[in-house]
Amino acid sequence: MQEGLETLRQELAEFAAERDWEQFHTPKNLAMALAGEVGELAAELQWLTDEEIRQGLATGVLRQRVAGEVADVFIYLLRLADVCGIELLSAAHAKVVENRVRYPVEKARGNARKYDELADEE
Repeated sequence: MQEGLETLRQELAEFAAERDWEQFHTPKNLAMALAGEVGELAAELQWLTDEEIRQGLATGVLRQRVAGEVADVFIYLLRLADVCGIELLSAAHAKVVENRVRYPVEKARGNARKYDELADEE
C-alpha cells in the first residue's frame, strides 16, 4: 500500500506541476478544496436513510457517485499532506496509537461519546 500511495502522491505532484498549479496548491487552498469535496460527499448521502444508502451502494448508481466523491476527498487530502510535508500513513498510524490511549476499550467499547466525556468518568 505504501508504494501505491507514494506513486499516487507523485502522480498528483506531476499533474499539478504540468499545469503550473503548485502556485494555487497552498495549505489553505487545499484545505478549503478538501472541505468542499467532503461537503459534496455528504450531499450524496444527506437525505437518504441508512437502508436507502445500503441499497444504493449495492446497486451501483449511488456507489459510483460516492466513489467519485471519496476519490476527490482522498486526492485533496493526499495533496495537502504532501504540500505540508506530512507522510500521511505515518501520521495516520501515530493517530491510531494516540486514540488507543485516549479511548481505552474498557471505557469506549459501545460508547459514542467524545474523549472529554469519557475522561469525566474518572
